[in-house]
Amino acid sequence: MLHLPPLSLYVHIPWCVQKCPYCDFNSHTLKEAIPEQAYIGALLDDLRQDLRFAQGRKLHSIFIGGGTPSLMSPEAIKQLLEGIQTLIPFQPNMEITLEANPGTVEAGRFAGFKAAGVNRISIGIQSFQPEKLTRLGRIHDPEQARFAASEAANVGLNSFNIDLMHGLPDQSLSDALSDLEQAMALNPPHLSWYQLTIEPNTPFASRPPTLPEDDILADIYEQGHELLLANGYQQYEVSAYAKPGFEAEHNLNYWRFGDYLGIGCGAHGKITLPLENKLVRTVKVKHPKGYLEPNRPYLDQYWPIKQQDLSLEYFMNRLRLFEPIPKDAFYQLTGQPLSLLQTPLAEALRLELLDETDTHWQVTSLGRRFLNRLLDLFITD
Repeated sequence: MLHLPPLSLYVHIPWCVQKCPYCDFNSHTLKEAIPEQAYIGALLDDLRQDLRFAQGRKLHSIFIGGGTPSLMSPEAIKQLLEGIQTLIPFQPNMEITLEANPGTVEAGRFAGFKAAGVNRISIGIQSFQPEKLTRLGRIHDPEQARFAASEAANVGLNSFNIDLMHGLPDQSLSDALSDLEQAMALNPPHLSWYQLTIEPNTPFASRPPTLPEDDILADIYEQGHELLLANGYQQYEVSAYAKPGFEAEHNLNYWRFGDYLGIGCGAHGKITLPLENKLVRTVKVKHPKGYLEPNRPYLDQYWPIKQQDLSLEYFMNRLRLFEPIPKDAFYQLTGQPLSLLQTPLAEALRLELLDETDTHWQVTSLGRRFLNRLLDLFITD
C-alpha cells in the first residue's frame, strides 16, 4: 500500500503591483485595493473543501507565494494562519514562509509578518543593478533590496531567502558575480540562484531580449558556484544554496515527492490516496474574479497521475535534490516495484549518471550536468 508522506500547504496570493515580462506565474496586476477579507474567507473555504485530503496528518510546512504576498497586511496574514490552524493542526516549530517584493516593504512590515506567525521570508531581489531591474520590470531599486534583506535579518525570523537571477539580458560575467557578492554580503541563510529562462506566453517570449551566450552562461554558473561554496553555502538542490541547517523544509518536501495542498487562485496540489491506490493532482480556479464568485467550486481540475508516468514524475522531483535517494522510498511513495526501474537504472549506471549502493542512488556530477538526459531514461511510451 502507498505510504502517506508529509503534508505541506501552498497558499497563492495572485496580485502584483505590475506583471514582470519574464513571469509566467498566475499573477494579476493590482488595479484597486486587495479584497483581503473576501479572499481570506475564500482561502479558508477552499481549504475546508480539501480537508478530506489531509487524512489525519498535521501540516509539515506552509508557503505563501504569488504574485506578491507582501501586499497583504500583516493583520490579514495573521487571520489567515489562525484560520488554517483551526482546520489542520501544525507540527511543532514548522516552517511558514511568505514571499516578499522589496518594493512593497516598509519599515516594520516584516516584524508584523513575524508577529502574525511567519518565520521565514523569501525576498525576490533578482538583481542589484538598476538597469537590470528595469529590464526585468521590477518595481524596487538596489537600496530597497538591501533594506528588505536587513529587515529580514533583524526581526528575529528563523531564516530568510534571497531570490537572485543570472543570465539576464546583456549580463556579463562580472555583472553576475557582482550581484552574487552583494547578495552574500547580506548574509542570507538561504539563496535561490537560478538562470533566467524565456517562458511561452510572456512579453519576453514575444519580444526576446538578448541573453548571454552559452559560454558566458557556463562561466557564470561555474564561477558563481565556486563563490557560493567558498562563502559557506552548500548546493542542496538544482537552483538552491543554503548555510548548513537552513535548507527550505517546504521545498524539500516537494522534491522528496511529499504531498501538498494548494489553495488560492490557480494553486496546484499533489495528494496520495492509499485506500484508492493512486496519486492525484489538483488545480484551483485561476482568475480572482472566478475564484471569488459565490457558490462556485474552487476546484477546477482533478486527475490521477497515470501509472506509466509515476516513475518519471518521481525522479523529476527527486533528482532536483543532491542528497542520496533511498531505494525503499520509490515503492512507498509510488506503489510501484523496483523491478520497473531495471532498464533505466542500468542505463543510468552505464552512462555514469548515477551511483548505486544497496540502499540508495546518488546523482553523479555528470548526472547533474546532464540532468535532462538522465530524466529521459525514465520516460515510458
